[in-house]
Amino acid sequence: MTKITAAIVQVGSCLFDTPRTLEKASVWCARAAESKPQLVVFPEAFIGGYPKGIDFGARLGSRSPEGRDDFRRYWEAAIDVPGKETAFLGEIAAQHKFHLVIGVIERDHGTLYCTALFFGPDGSCLGKHRKVMPTALERLVWGFGDGSTMPVIKTDFGTIGTAICWENYMPLFRTAMYAKGVTLWCAPTVDDRDTWEITMRHIAVEGRCFVLSACQFLRRSDCPADFHPVQGDDPDTVLIGGGSIIVSPLGQVLSAPLRGSEGISVAELDLGDVARGKYDLDVVGHYARPDLFSLSVDERPKQPVELIRI
Repeated sequence: MTKITAAIVQVGSCLFDTPRTLEKASVWCARAAESKPQLVVFPEAFIGGYPKGIDFGARLGSRSPEGRDDFRRYWEAAIDVPGKETAFLGEIAAQHKFHLVIGVIERDHGTLYCTALFFGPDGSCLGKHRKVMPTALERLVWGFGDGSTMPVIKTDFGTIGTAICWENYMPLFRTAMYAKGVTLWCAPTVDDRDTWEITMRHIAVEGRCFVLSACQFLRRSDCPADFHPVQGDDPDTVLIGGGSIIVSPLGQVLSAPLRGSEGISVAELDLGDVARGKYDLDVVGHYARPDLFSLSVDERPKQPVELIRI
C-alpha cells in the first residue's frame, strides 16, 4: 500500500455527558467514513471531556466542597478501559473498517488518566497510551502514565504512535517514539494556539513522519448551564478553538489548520514520503551520535501495590 487516506475529526465533547459524546463520536465517524479513510484521529479527552476554565476548587493547602463535587462529576463521566464504552468504540471502528485513535478520560479506581485508545478495523482495542506528563492544573485531576503504555501499533500501511498535547514538547519522549519507528504520529490535543502548527511541522520534519493532530472545538453553549468557566458564560465564547492539522514528513501542510467550527480534514498520504525524508535525516539512525548521546526508557509498569501470594 503506497498511499492511504487519513481523516482528523475536530469536535468538542458533550461535557459531563458521556452517552451523548459517544453518540457524537458515532455520527462523526460515519461522516469521516465517507472519504474511505484507513485512519481516523479524534482529539484529546474527547470521551470524558476537557473542562477548560474551571479550577476544581483548588487553593494551596485547601480544596473546596464545590471543587470536590466538580471532580466527582468528572470522575463519573470518565470510562473504564476496557468497558462498555470501549466496546462501543470498537464497534464503530469495525463498522467502518478503519483504524481509530481517540482521546478519552480513563477511570482506574479513584484516579483518572488522559488516555489515547487505538482501535483496529476489526473492532479490537489494540492498545492505550496514558499521558505521561499532565500539564499544570491537569496534574490535580489526572494521574501520570508510565512507560508501559507507550505503544506503537504496526499496520499494513505504517506504524501508528501517539503523543498527547504537550507530550509533543518533550524531546526525550519524541526520541523514544522515533526509535519505535512511528511513521504516523497522532497528536490528539486541546492546544488551540497558533504556535501548535509550528510544533506539528517541527515533529514531522524531525521524525520524518506524517503528523495528524486533532483538536477539540468547544463553545460555552455546548456545555451544561451549571458549568461556569473563567472565560465567562456568554454562549458564543469559544473555550477550545481547534487548529487540527495534517503535515507530511518534509513539513508540508497537507490539511490547513481548521478553525472556527467543528469539522473534518482529510488528506491523502504518500507513504513513500517517509523513506524520501529519511534519506538525509534519521535522528535515531544515521543522523544520531550514540557515542555521545544515549537514551534509556523504562517500559516496566509501576504499580503502587504488589500483592504476593504464597
